[in-house]
Amino acid sequence: MSTGTVSPIVVLTERRNPARSRLGRDLYALAQRLDDALIVLQPPAPTYANPAAHRLLELLEGQPPDERCGERLMALLPLRLDNGEPSNRHATVTLTSAAGERCTLQVTEIPLGEGEDGGRSRCLLLRDVTVMQQREEELQRRHAELQQAYLRLAGAQEQLLQSEKMASIGQLAAGVAHEINNPIGYVNSNLATLQEYLRNLLTLLHAYERVLPPGSEAEAATEIADLRARFDLDFMLRDLPELVAESREGIERVTKIVQDLKDFSHAGRGESWVMADLHKGLDSTLNIVWNELKYKVRLEKHYGQLPLVECLPSELNQVFMNILVNAGQAIAERGHIEIATGHEGEDVWVSIRDDGEGIPDAVLPRIFDPFFTTKPVGRGSGLGLSISYGIVAKHHGRIEVDSAPGKGTTFRVVLPVRQPHAAGADAR
Repeated sequence: MSTGTVSPIVVLTERRNPARSRLGRDLYALAQRLDDALIVLQPPAPTYANPAAHRLLELLEGQPPDERCGERLMALLPLRLDNGEPSNRHATVTLTSAAGERCTLQVTEIPLGEGEDGGRSRCLLLRDVTVMQQREEELQRRHAELQQAYLRLAGAQEQLLQSEKMASIGQLAAGVAHEINNPIGYVNSNLATLQEYLRNLLTLLHAYERVLPPGSEAEAATEIADLRARFDLDFMLRDLPELVAESREGIERVTKIVQDLKDFSHAGRGESWVMADLHKGLDSTLNIVWNELKYKVRLEKHYGQLPLVECLPSELNQVFMNILVNAGQAIAERGHIEIATGHEGEDVWVSIRDDGEGIPDAVLPRIFDPFFTTKPVGRGSGLGLSISYGIVAKHHGRIEVDSAPGKGTTFRVVLPVRQPHAAGADAR
């Protein structure tokens, strides 16, 4: 502290303008609270050192400071201060602390005014940039840790998304197998019938070959007529095109189901944003979940005119699947599901409404919470709607829910036609 009873900051201020003594006292209070060391140099010797200067001296010397703190601290600084014109001057000084650690100080010389002997008073502001460097290094280290944590979180989220997809596929596996088995069954049956038809046709053709020699027209006509009647050639000729067409339709159904299942189970890793047809995604998803719905649901589709939407198609398909499966499970015996789409301004919407049991008011605020479910054990993980909410938020959209117990539930997914980053790029 100062050797006098009044701070030299106050004295200097009053000497220049007594009316500003209050300002000088405020400056003194500020100096006392500074984290940076402050020394007032009032010729012929330092007259003031703030508490931060005392702490700095103790760090450097390893001894408690005294009222000569300013002089002792100045003696450690390899600085040459002249009595020239007042100006702000800067220097960087590296010292070794009593503990043997390097300490880098940033020194700023600030002019204050004239002393009693005509010399110029000034102050030195010493900032320990070692601490700042350590803080910066600590910030960089924590930033790197946060980046690693973010990457791990992103990886965990992707694994969770894929896990939920696989869980959903597992629940639907039996139904999908049934859907595949049906067309395969009648394709196999049709091919067996087709094989028999071909065998009969070959027999008939061989008969034609045997009756080719001249002079046997009557016998040939009788044998051919018998064969035509026995094999019902007229029916075979009508049924063959239908068998082939039905078989091709069955194979196309199997191919479509397998392809939809493959598209849905795609992990999405590295999937890029594309302009996609939401109606195609809805139909593809319906093809997968239809076995869960067809025995108790009457489905209505009211598709509006939709533009192509910038999105991650496989992720939106999972949103539609989660909502459709929930709608089917909300219907106990027989019910109705309505899918509608529309376009409003810069947004499109997909509405899925069921007339099932509805969601109680006490449960409604929690339906998007992770791991929350009202389904029996083994029927739900509590992640479907939570993941759906995250996917829609990732698309800068929203999910609206309207439900009443006993009257059904409506989920409305609203999405922008173009993502904000794309709109910004177009504007540029």
